[in-house]
Amino acid sequence: MKSLVEIRRDLHKIPEIGFQEFKTQRYLLETLQPLMTPFMKIIQWKTGLIVRIEGVNPTFKLGWRTDIDGLPVDEQTGLEFASEHTGFMHACGHDIHMTIALGLVERFTKVQPQQTMIIFFQPAEEGPGGAEPMLAWVKEAHPEWVPDYMFACHIAPEYPVGTVATRAGMLFANTSELFIDLKGVGGHAAFPHQTKDMTIAAANLIMQLQTIVSRNINPLEGSVITVGKLTSGTVQNVISDYARLEGTIRTVTADAMARIKERIEALCRATEIGFECEVTIDYGAMYYQVFNQEASANALLSYAKEQEGMISYECPPAMTGEDFGFFLKEIPGAMFWAGANTEYGLHHSKINPDESLIEKNVAFVEGFLRQFA
Repeated sequence: MKSLVEIRRDLHKIPEIGFQEFKTQRYLLETLQPLMTPFMKIIQWKTGLIVRIEGVNPTFKLGWRTDIDGLPVDEQTGLEFASEHTGFMHACGHDIHMTIALGLVERFTKVQPQQTMIIFFQPAEEGPGGAEPMLAWVKEAHPEWVPDYMFACHIAPEYPVGTVATRAGMLFANTSELFIDLKGVGGHAAFPHQTKDMTIAAANLIMQLQTIVSRNINPLEGSVITVGKLTSGTVQNVISDYARLEGTIRTVTADAMARIKERIEALCRATEIGFECEVTIDYGAMYYQVFNQEASANALLSYAKEQEGMISYECPPAMTGEDFGFFLKEIPGAMFWAGANTEYGLHHSKINPDESLIEKNVAFVEGFLRQFA
């Protein structure tokens, strides 16, 4: 197998969006093939893979998950191994995550573990969401491949390399996309009384949406509604017959998410009446919170504290969304932030994680999983 840094750079060149990871899947299969042993098996699901490494004397199954998709971001790093797919980039570290997972497979095939290891190469984390349908398929088609415990990591630009940051309970929030379409009647700017202006209706709705968190949600239950994009109109002297809002909802609790959606729907009905228009809502991809089992999260922190060169940090929760939450909804386990030491944040066109985190986290995760009981 190539060095892990070489593998990461190969993967960085070929980012693909959710359920379009055809080159990525082919590369993963080609890399895994030389590692095949009598105690290793691979199954495919859509553009993803699942690797099973049978334990020597297993009493349970341990799962590790990596995401494999990229983002529709135009890379601006200037790296020699920058994306070859114009308009797409591994801007959330999934190339790093995949490389760590491949490193684990390599180590577990060289020295067979005591417990059975099941490593998920999951597509479509960034959307439309691969974790929930992938796990549902495994439970239906291969129930013997469902782990008893589940773990994963995500790079954290702000933490030094060697940091293992996690916490018991909620690590990442419940999230939902939000798309609202408004349809009215367009016309000439000089005759507004003959139209139903959707730019005005959309602007009013945006302001109403911002009252939900401040007036309908308990202040102690952190929640966010952000409208990041408004599309309406074509030219300055034509009143628009259509507007579209695109945004995101993030909550600490599932109940708060339900309450926010209830209020969004009420405000959209009111907008239909007040502006004599038609309003439709699409919640797009919805991700369940990443809720770490207390024992598993504490085990990660304790093990990191014992390892030379590692930093154990009990971090605060974040409003980040991650569909790994669907795994933890069904299977006990935990996720942690892996320090990446880069000045640019997740999804930034210039993010460039410190590659030294790869070997360090492969060694850390391997050791953790081997001793986990």
